[in-house]
Amino acid sequence: MLTELRIRNFAIVEEVGLEFSDGFTVLTGETGAGKSILVDALDLLIGGRASADLIRTGAEEAEVSAVFTLQVNGQVVAMLKAQDLLGLPETELILRRILARSGRHRIHVNGHPASLGVLQALRGLLVDIHGQHDQQSLFKPVVQLELLDAFGVLTEARTEYAASFATMRELRKRLEDGQRLREERRTSEDFLRHQLDEIVGACLCSGEDRELERERLLLSEGRRLAELVQQIYGPLDEEEPSVLEGLRALAGPFKDITAIDTELVADRERFEAVVRELTDLAHRLRDYRDRLDFDPERLDKIETRLDLLHRLIKKYGGSLEEVMRRGRAAEQELHEVENLDADLTGLSAEVMEISTIARQQAEALSRKRVKAAGDLERQLEHELKALHMDQARVRITVEQSKGDPDSRMQSTGLDEVQFLFSANLGEPPLPLSRIASGGELSRVMLAIKSTLAALDQVPVLVFDEVDAGIGGAVAEVVGKRLKQLSRVGHQVFCITHLAPIAVQAQSHFAVSKAIKGGRTVTNVVPLNKATRVDEIARMLGGATITPKIRETAKEMLNQS
Repeated sequence: MLTELRIRNFAIVEEVGLEFSDGFTVLTGETGAGKSILVDALDLLIGGRASADLIRTGAEEAEVSAVFTLQVNGQVVAMLKAQDLLGLPETELILRRILARSGRHRIHVNGHPASLGVLQALRGLLVDIHGQHDQQSLFKPVVQLELLDAFGVLTEARTEYAASFATMRELRKRLEDGQRLREERRTSEDFLRHQLDEIVGACLCSGEDRELERERLLLSEGRRLAELVQQIYGPLDEEEPSVLEGLRALAGPFKDITAIDTELVADRERFEAVVRELTDLAHRLRDYRDRLDFDPERLDKIETRLDLLHRLIKKYGGSLEEVMRRGRAAEQELHEVENLDADLTGLSAEVMEISTIARQQAEALSRKRVKAAGDLERQLEHELKALHMDQARVRITVEQSKGDPDSRMQSTGLDEVQFLFSANLGEPPLPLSRIASGGELSRVMLAIKSTLAALDQVPVLVFDEVDAGIGGAVAEVVGKRLKQLSRVGHQVFCITHLAPIAVQAQSHFAVSKAIKGGRTVTNVVPLNKATRVDEIARMLGGATITPKIRETAKEMLNQS
C-alpha cells in the first residue's frame, strides 16, 4: 500500500506531501491543475523516463519520494531481500529519486543507492498505472495475448514451452553452423588428403635433411678426401721408411740413456707418449680413408631424396619439422571432418526430439488458450453488462497460420490472438482498434482490468483519465467497479472529472493551481466531509454552484 508521496520542485509542483489510506482514492480538479503530474511523479518512482525538463524552473534538482507498506510474503519483499535492500523484519519500502540538471540523477531504495533496474522491476509488481496509453496498447496483438495468458493462468505452461523453444532454436543454430562448416570443409577435404598423402608418404624423420646433406658432401668429395688423407698417412706409417718406424728406432737409445742417468726418464716417457699418439692418429687416418665411399648409385639416391625434401620444405614450410607439423595438422583436420558427420547426426536427432517436445507443448498451450478465450469472453461480456453495455459482445480468436508447425513456432507459441468487440446488437465484432467511441474503449479496458483483478497481485492500481467519453449512470457504475477493485486486495487511485466516480471513493484529494510569488504552483489537499461536498458540487455545476447543486452533491455522497 502507498502510504506517503512527497514531491519537490517537480514540473509546477513546488512542494507537496500527501498521506494515503487503503481503499479507493480519487484526485479531482480543474483541467490543467496538475492532476496528471502526481501520476507522472509516481511513474518516475517505478522506473519512468527521467528528464531535466521535469525540474521546476529555477531549481537545480527535483525530488520524488514515496513510502509503501508491503505484504510480508509478497513478491516485492522477496525481490528486495534478494538484493539486500530490505531487512528480514522490515515491511516498509521507501523509494526516492532525485533529478539533477547536471544529469547526475540519483536513486535510493530504503536509504541505499540503487539502479534504475530496481525501480523498473517494481512496475507491474508494486504499482500498475493505467491511462490513455494503456487503452491504445490494447490494440496490440502481443498485449492481447499477454492478457489471455494471464487470465488463463498459463504462465507456467508458457514458460516451459519458451524454455523448449529457446533450446530448439539454439540447437538448430548449432546444426546449421555445423552443416555450413561441413560444406566448407568438404571443399578442402581433397586438398587435405593430398597434403596428408604427400607428407605421410614421404616417411619423414626429423633432421633427415641435415644428415643427407652431410652424406652427399662426403660422397661427392670422397676421392679428393682419400688423396689428402693418404698424403698424411702414407709418410706417417705406410711408406718405407715411415716416420713412425724412424721414431720407434729412437726408443732404444733413449732407454740406454736413462739406464745410465735417470735425469731424462720423464723425457723418455714423453717421447714414448708422442709415439703412441702418432700411432693412434695413423690408425684413425687409415680407418677414415677405408670408410670413404665412392658409390655413385648411393649419391644418386641421396640427390633424389634431398630433392623431394627440399620441394616439401618449399611447399609447406621453412623446415622439415614444419612440414611434419603441417602433416599432423592435416591429419587432425581430416579427423574432425570425419567426426563432424557423426556429431551432426547426433545433433540432428536432438533437434528433432526437442522440436517434437516444443511442438507438443505449443499445441497444448493453444488448446488451453482456446478454452481460456471462451471463458474470458463470457467474463468480459458479464462485466460490460454491468457497465451498461447490455448488447456488447466479445470474441477472442486464437488462430494459427498455415504451414509446417516447426517453422511457425515463435517464442510465445503457435498462436495469434485478437480481441474482437461489438457494442450493438446486429453489428459484427470488429478489432478493438476499430472502436470509435472513447467511452466504449474505456469501459472495455476497465472490464479487462476488473476481470483480471482477482488474478492480479499488484497492490497499487492507478487509473488516469479512465472516464474518457462516459458520463451519467455509466460513470456511477465505473465508480462502483473501481471501488470493488479496492475491496479485492488493491489500493486504487483514480484521476477523474466525473462526480459519479468521485463520490464512490473513500478518500478524496483536490488538486488546484495558485499564484505564489509571481509563480504558478500546484496545491493538493485532502478533503473532509464539508469540503468534499463543495468539490463534488463544483464538478456538477461548474462556475455557478447553486444550493440545489450542493444538495445534489450531498445526496450523491450520502448514497455512495
